[in-house]
Amino acid sequence: MDVEQLNHSPVAAIEQSLLQLLQKLAVPVSSNLYQQACEKVPSELLQQRPVDWVQHLLTEAGIKGVQPIQLGWRRFDQRLLPALVYHNERWYLAERIDSESVTLRHGEGEITEYTEESLQNALVIWLRAPAKKRSERFSLKGNLAAGLVWKEMFREPGWLGKVLAATVLVNLIAVATSIFALQVYDRVVPTQAYATLTTLVGGMVLIVTLDWFLKIVRARILDSMSCAVDKRTSQQLFDHLLHLQLDVQPRSLGTLAAQISGLDSVRQFLSSVLVFAILDMPFALMFIAFIAIIGGAVAWVYLLLLPVALLLGYVTQRRLRRLMREQMMRHNERQGILVDTIRGAESIRAGNATWRFSQQWQEITASIDGFNIQQKAISSISNITTASLSTIAYVSAIVVGVFEIGAGNLTMGGLIACSILGGRVIAPIAQAVQQLAQWQNVEQALQMVNQVLKLPKERREDQPLLLPHDLPNSLALEKIRFAYPQSPIQQINIPELHFKSGERVLLLGQVGCGKSTLLKVLAGLYRPNEGRIRLGDGDLWEIDPLVVASHLSYLPQSVHLFKGTLRSNLALSGTASDSRLLHITRELGVDTIAASNLLGMDLPISEGGDGLSGGQRQLVALARVMINQPRIWILDEPTASLDGESEKNVWRVLEDNVGADDILIVATHRPMQAMALATRVIVMHEGEVVQDGKPESVMTKLMAGRPAKQQAAIAGGMPNVV
Repeated sequence: MDVEQLNHSPVAAIEQSLLQLLQKLAVPVSSNLYQQACEKVPSELLQQRPVDWVQHLLTEAGIKGVQPIQLGWRRFDQRLLPALVYHNERWYLAERIDSESVTLRHGEGEITEYTEESLQNALVIWLRAPAKKRSERFSLKGNLAAGLVWKEMFREPGWLGKVLAATVLVNLIAVATSIFALQVYDRVVPTQAYATLTTLVGGMVLIVTLDWFLKIVRARILDSMSCAVDKRTSQQLFDHLLHLQLDVQPRSLGTLAAQISGLDSVRQFLSSVLVFAILDMPFALMFIAFIAIIGGAVAWVYLLLLPVALLLGYVTQRRLRRLMREQMMRHNERQGILVDTIRGAESIRAGNATWRFSQQWQEITASIDGFNIQQKAISSISNITTASLSTIAYVSAIVVGVFEIGAGNLTMGGLIACSILGGRVIAPIAQAVQQLAQWQNVEQALQMVNQVLKLPKERREDQPLLLPHDLPNSLALEKIRFAYPQSPIQQINIPELHFKSGERVLLLGQVGCGKSTLLKVLAGLYRPNEGRIRLGDGDLWEIDPLVVASHLSYLPQSVHLFKGTLRSNLALSGTASDSRLLHITRELGVDTIAASNLLGMDLPISEGGDGLSGGQRQLVALARVMINQPRIWILDEPTASLDGESEKNVWRVLEDNVGADDILIVATHRPMQAMALATRVIVMHEGEVVQDGKPESVMTKLMAGRPAKQQAAIAGGMPNVV
């Protein structure tokens, strides 16, 4: 884009287009402030760098949380339209009307349709609007996490009948305790009938024993059910995580780990609150009914107390809702910092940045503590008020009972029996307040787990997958476009690209040109936003992942080893023969790692491969790919961490082990070492293929016009110059 062309762009047009764009994005704008901002921002700034002019205008207009991003149309993900576009020396508001055309609306009202091809040289300013505030309303309906737990709880519903029967008997036994007190005070004490007392005590011993046994049985049933639900739900959630579409997976490991672990609190709450809500709470009304039979007007005390206590619990959980959400978010953020600090401890210390991470931890912890203090204050007030209500209920019941005794409607034993039954009413009420307050924790956990379960998996659940038996002889891309979620930058834009059986392809390009992203798309790790990937005769995303994995192996740029042994990391899938494993490790030199320790192949490996050098980790990961003997080899910087001698050996071993009909695709910044192996070279720039041909032809073009120093660097295999 020629900067001089921008000098002829009328400022009024972009001002009007920007206002229309803000309105379409539902960003609140004050007309007066916007007009004043347009007058304050100098037009010269628009001529120099349009994105700075837009940012200045938004700041002057008091519009916060909106971030403008400037990029070329070629790299813009058009699914994120509308946006501002500079084309033919004019500013427009661009919108998508169909799959082929884009509508450009000029600030003065003129509307024109353009094809994508005609806008290839246009300039785009896209606005990242603030995320919409999540509604505070929550419903179990449609929540996948709650549905998962609920489904597993009632997979075998027989436990509910057993718990219900035990609960009914336990609560009926509680009535027997009050009847015992009634008989003792009204029959035994006035007449000194010790024989009757002995009989009553004997009966109570049997009742207490039965009560103890029933409660133990009920607890065992609930614990068994809870453990079974935990086992099934956690396994389903973990399996879902293993099959997530990787390009939509949350970037923060700490947040993701917190979301996964949130299901445990959900399970515990639902299993306990179910017994309370369905089984225990109704018996509070039964006890009030017994109090009414024995004490008459005394029952009104507890009947009036019940809705007051429930209202208290409802108000408490409403007040806790915002606090719990903020506290949960900050907890997840702190978890992310913890994971980053552990993984990057060396970089933090080497960069003298310990103070910075310590300060971040302190600030987040202080924020969490602030929310925690407010939460505990609300919960304490609720619990103390509930206890006070219990005392008020007891005192009020005694006072009303005294008047009932005076009126001849109640005996002393009846009043004591009512007091005992009143305690059985108060306990569920107090529990109700606690459960309603605890619900806020569970609600936030359900929402977090639900966010994970809503992420798309690599294949749909109901998708009929293909299981081809023929070995794939080609890998092809057709009209592929890819961009990360909520990012305006189009990482890959390739109309057509084919790889045939027997080809050895080197993928070159500057840092950030899209090589690694392309390899992940080819390997089926990232799903393209548009287009198809054909593995042999079938669509890669319609073939069973196990079939794809049996034919295709991918070596990532960032190598990761897992906790276990050297052997378990080499034979990660567990299907390789020991002979193949030993052969590859000897050729690559991995056997020297085993030979350096008495445990040999059982050498312990910690998380991430700590204890091994970067080159050793890369050799282990490369051996892992070779042991699998894939049909299609996709390698991302396989020799980046190796010395010159090891690199030569790797290319030699690859040449010996890649089959004549196999496809080898390698991204590298050091092409000259691999040139003897290559039959084809592809050069990428800004997500597009700019050169594709024979190694001699492509490398000659790359060398042409470069300074002698850069030509020597390429020939010597120095990184980041191609």
